[in-house]
Amino acid sequence: MDRPLRVAVVGSGPSGMYAAAELITKSGATVDVFDRLPIPFGLVRYGVAPDHFSIRSIRDTLDTIWDEPGIRFLGNINVGTDIQVDELRQSYDAVILTYGASADRTLGIPGEALAGCVGATDFVAWYCGHPFANRDFFESYLPTVTHAAVVGLGNVAVDVARILAKTPEELHSTDMPAHVRATLASMSLTDIHIIGRRGPAQATWTTKELRELGELADCSVEVDHIGLESEAAWETDQRAVLRNVEVIRGWMERPASSGRKLHLHFLTRPTAAAGTDRISLLAVERTQFTPAGGLASTGEVLDLPIEFLVRSIGYRGTGLPGVSFDEASGTVVQSLGRIEPGLYAAGWIKRGPSGIIGTNKKDASETVASLLADADAGLLRFADRDVDALLAERHLEPVSINGWRAINRAEQALGAGFGIERMTISDHASMLEISTLG
Repeated sequence: MDRPLRVAVVGSGPSGMYAAAELITKSGATVDVFDRLPIPFGLVRYGVAPDHFSIRSIRDTLDTIWDEPGIRFLGNINVGTDIQVDELRQSYDAVILTYGASADRTLGIPGEALAGCVGATDFVAWYCGHPFANRDFFESYLPTVTHAAVVGLGNVAVDVARILAKTPEELHSTDMPAHVRATLASMSLTDIHIIGRRGPAQATWTTKELRELGELADCSVEVDHIGLESEAAWETDQRAVLRNVEVIRGWMERPASSGRKLHLHFLTRPTAAAGTDRISLLAVERTQFTPAGGLASTGEVLDLPIEFLVRSIGYRGTGLPGVSFDEASGTVVQSLGRIEPGLYAAGWIKRGPSGIIGTNKKDASETVASLLADADAGLLRFADRDVDALLAERHLEPVSINGWRAINRAEQALGAGFGIERMTISDHASMLEISTLG
């Protein structure tokens, strides 16, 4: 072939950006990165908590990849709606899917459809300023809430609880949109509950995230002792988990304090949500470890007065037409990133929601290696269709990287007016208008 490989990457989060960079470095490929939003970086922008500045700054590193030769950003193009995967395959030698896992897993309990029961994906998207978040619901509902609960024992559950618990002063330097700040400040929360089926030793949060709960300016942590006399709740030989256990033991020794409370419940699982048109009560049952290491009910039931319930028990991907998909795992069917020659996957849609942001680099490298091996073996169908002409026929005008950088400058200017580094612009129409100035 007398030209470089042409590859489409669907999704501009970390896995997509790492895959693009690897392709350019290893093969000199030209890469078009598609995203349904007018701005890149996916999970770094809309999944990482706004008060985790060092992790969010990874987008600055990812942003430098756009300076490499042969890469383009085609934002505001929804693959699966505006253009199909099969059409991309007619325009590119290979396609890599890196669009993540944007759906949440449900609890499967009665009453879960009541107003006020939401997935962490929806709530996190709202407080991070995602343009498609349900602003009307959160901004009208949250000011009425005094008791909230988060179900899950992972970092996202901790993030959600921490954001709810922080004061406006603690959130001031974040890039949260003004409407998010105002809504959170208007809440009259008195109690936040974190609920997990298992014990402290089985929680998956990191020690750094956990410790942040004990550093809140106006909220104290209280650990529900019930069920924690079981050694199985504490037993672990993992050093990182031992650190978490020690943090929780330290909180158990603290005297009770006045003010807002953050309650940690272990060996507790929700069984039903109740209310008329919105949740007002969450029924939970106590659990205990069986000799085989499983969980069984103790028969003890507790009713918590909860008006806002966030489930944080895992993300799952969704399928695209024409792509082999495993509904049980919420991932595409692949091996070493290869769905079939010419079609590949990387990131959460490949392996599920696991690892840290840096995990995506190794994962993307594995996928690119499969793609390049197929190219060397002559297994790719080299395409010559013009994707730009196809988009023009459909009157679709992608946002370029210059468009994103215009939005970036506007966010920095907006933040400067509040004395902060940036403030997220969340209105989709406004982002598109600003992008034309790039």
